[in-house]
Parts: sequence; C-alpha cells; structure tokens
Amino acid sequence: MQSDPVFEFPHRQSAHCESGVAANLLHHNGINISEAMAFGIGGGIFFGYLPFVRINGLPLVTYRAAAGHILKQVARIPGINMKQKKYRDKNQAMAELDAALEASIPVGLQTGVFWLPYFPKALRFHFNAHNLVVYGKQGDEYLISDPVFPEPVLCPAGDLARARFASGALAPKGKMYYLTRVPEKINTDTLIYQGITSVCKMMLGSPFPLIGVKGIRFLAKRLTQWPSRLGRKRADLHLGHVVRMQEEIGTGGGGFRFMYSAFLQESAIKLQDQYLRDCASSLTEAGDTWRAFAAMAARVCKDRARPDDTYPAMAERIMECAQREERVFTNLQQWVKQSS
Repeated sequence: MQSDPVFEFPHRQSAHCESGVAANLLHHNGINISEAMAFGIGGGIFFGYLPFVRINGLPLVTYRAAAGHILKQVARIPGINMKQKKYRDKNQAMAELDAALEASIPVGLQTGVFWLPYFPKALRFHFNAHNLVVYGKQGDEYLISDPVFPEPVLCPAGDLARARFASGALAPKGKMYYLTRVPEKINTDTLIYQGITSVCKMMLGSPFPLIGVKGIRFLAKRLTQWPSRLGRKRADLHLGHVVRMQEEIGTGGGGFRFMYSAFLQESAIKLQDQYLRDCASSLTEAGDTWRAFAAMAARVCKDRARPDDTYPAMAERIMECAQREERVFTNLQQWVKQSS
C-alpha cells in the first residue's frame, strides 16, 4: 500500500501571500531569499484607482501589483523555470496536484479565501487571488504552507478543490505552479536594479491618470467630491471600501510601503549604499502617512470622527502620500541612472 506523499518544506510566515510563496518556493530549492527581497525584485509595489473595475460594486483600489505579477517576475529570473497551468476540469486539476506531490514537488496554488475552512470565519471574504503552497497529503487532507499563518495547516480535499475553482473576479481556474529548474545562485544585484527600474517606471511614468502617483492624486480629488456627489451615506461606504482595500487585503497600502522599504534596506546593506537607506526611510514615512489616513477614515466610518476628521483633511493626507512617494521614486530613478 502506497503511503501518502509528505516531504519537508520550509514554512515561513509572511506579510503577504504571493511574495511569501515566491520566497518559500525559492528557499526550498536552495535560494535563500527573504520575502522583502522577493517582493522588491518582483516589482510588487504599485498603486491604482480603477473605478471601471468593481469589487462588491465599488471601485477597485490597489496598492500592489496585479495578482501573479511577482511570480511572473520570479519566473523570468535567468536559470529559473516555473511551470504554470490552469484547468477547466476540477478532477484533472486535483489529480495533477497529487501527481506533483507524489514526485515530492511543492505546488503553489491560487485560491479563493472564502472557501478555505482553516481561515477564521470573520476573515473569510470573496478574494480569489490568495496564494499558498501544498506540500503533502494525509488521507483526504492536504498539508498546506499558507504564508499568512504561523504554522502549516490541513485542508480537506473537497474544500481545497472548491477554493481552487472559486467563481467571481480573479477566478483562479484551478491555477497551480511549481519550479522545475533553479540555478545554484542568482545575481541579486542585477535583479535589484531591474526591480527598482520597473517600479519607478510604473509609479512615475504611466500615461494613465489612474496609475501610480497620478492615481493617488486622482483618488484624493475624487474623495473630496464624494459627499456632494454621492451623499454622505454612500460616500462613507466608498471611504470604508478604500480603507478595507488598504488595510485588509494582503498587507494593505501602508504595509506594502513598509515591505518595499525593507527591500530597500536589505538592498542598501547588500550594495553598501547609504542612498538606498535614505530612500527606505522616506518610504516608511509614506507608509506612516497612509496609516494616518486610514485611522481618520476608520473613525469617520464608525461615527467616531474628531472635529478635524473631514473629507478635505483626508484628501490632504492622501495628497501628502502622493508627494512623498513621488519624491522617493524620483530619487530611486536617479539612483538607477547614476549606478548604471
């Protein structure tokens, strides 16, 4: 009788699922890389206010790159091959997951959080771009390294299948991925430059007014108009949505800024560059400003507003975020030019 496939996998809790999975898969294959470094070289930081894309009927506000972007950038690292596949048939998807586990291959999955029973009920919501790693099976349960949890967890096969084929926005369609080739080492220095270059281009050079620093300013201007255009009740609904997207999806807006700051700090040590340390400190200040806005907005939404918690004041905080981030990424852009 064949035993259930179980093998060692280095579970490390992370702040964000995709960068955590990327770092843990690389670490399993001998590339010792931090989550912050994976986030940075993967170009994970971003901003977009997209009113034509709706989440629960409200405009999409995103503080990170599109789902899958970090993994896509990791897959492009010279010497790395990553197999990725989506499915129409649920049985085939689960069978191919089992086959990979039989070959002692840890498998990354894109899933819908709502259908993962090990999440506390209060934290289950319809978000279909949650990444995790499956590294074994015991009977009818899968061993899962979910990077947002402190320890590995178990998930029944039926629930995992349902999570892999959750419907709605960003439907995972059974997506699974795993590394098939990894070099003995990677040129982190080059990847740092490339990662910073791509992020600066997106945050500063996008022609679209809804993306990057322009998008942050666009959101600030829109926010001042919400009470008169939408009425106070619906304005508060939109405001609560912005805060929810900032603070509850992944590490949130400020959290992503803190993570990218950690990437810059780690890069500064590796490259022995004080300029990057200064940029990291400035981005941390931007993250603090995002959090200050979130605190004001939360008080407004909970009817606990202070006299100075007004829509114009909140818009001013967001404008301050835009100014701080524009300064940081302009400085980083200059650093890349001077260093190349």
